[in-house]
Amino acid sequence: MHLVIVTGLSGSGKSVALNILEDSGYYCVDNLPAQLLGDTVKFLEAEKYSKVAVSVDIRSGKNLPVASNYVKTLNQKAISYDVIFLDAEAEILIQRFSETRRKHPLSNSDIDLSECINLERKMIEDISEHSYRIDTTNLSPAQLKLYLRQFLEEGDFKTMLLVKSFGFKFGLPPDADFVFDVRCLKNPHYSRDLRELTGKDEPVINFLDSDKNVQQMSLDIINFLQSWIPYFIRDSRNYLTIGIGCTGGKHRSVYLSEKVSQHFQKSMSVAIRHREIE
Repeated sequence: MHLVIVTGLSGSGKSVALNILEDSGYYCVDNLPAQLLGDTVKFLEAEKYSKVAVSVDIRSGKNLPVASNYVKTLNQKAISYDVIFLDAEAEILIQRFSETRRKHPLSNSDIDLSECINLERKMIEDISEHSYRIDTTNLSPAQLKLYLRQFLEEGDFKTMLLVKSFGFKFGLPPDADFVFDVRCLKNPHYSRDLRELTGKDEPVINFLDSDKNVQQMSLDIINFLQSWIPYFIRDSRNYLTIGIGCTGGKHRSVYLSEKVSQHFQKSMSVAIRHREIE
């Protein structure tokens, strides 16, 4: 059996994570009291469940250390397991609670929301030491879904690179960490034979392959990212979005996004999205 324990701060995305795990074939239990964790896992294992995900958090209150102690004993059991700890910056958590109008589990008349978040962070500090930590501060639900799926497929968390092509005339991608403007390159749109094709079609690929400026742009983008991605990895960034844009988002940006993705797939987890042609 493979067990995934989902924990972390309230408002950090645990419900989203559990939904993603359920969609991936895991039997999911939300808000399980910490003192029932051991017995629940034992029962589900006896029932021959092969994939189980359990959410344990501050709602277990003073019994939360029981979950931490159970995690420490898992190495002695014949159970494959991972503990995923979801975190986010306090300002973002406050914003999320404000938007959803949800009440923090620790809230009362004596402490405000920011104090609740600081108190919760201290209370769950012990279990976070045994976990894979995901900072969801800058992650949309869709990005968290992509990241967790990568983990489920590869069995490890790595910094994921999302390369996204787009058209400037439809607006910038709001989630991009870096944006590269390739509108200065020769445009296949002005060739009648290529206009209705995309940067994934062979005639367009051949057209752009033969252009020295396009190849230089590709090399410059790759060299820039190779120089700076390691610094983001050291800073515990688990997700980087690279936007490559041309005018309409069909030819040059698609072609270069494919080339950049192919290069980095050799060394890290890469996902690619073509916003305007998908």
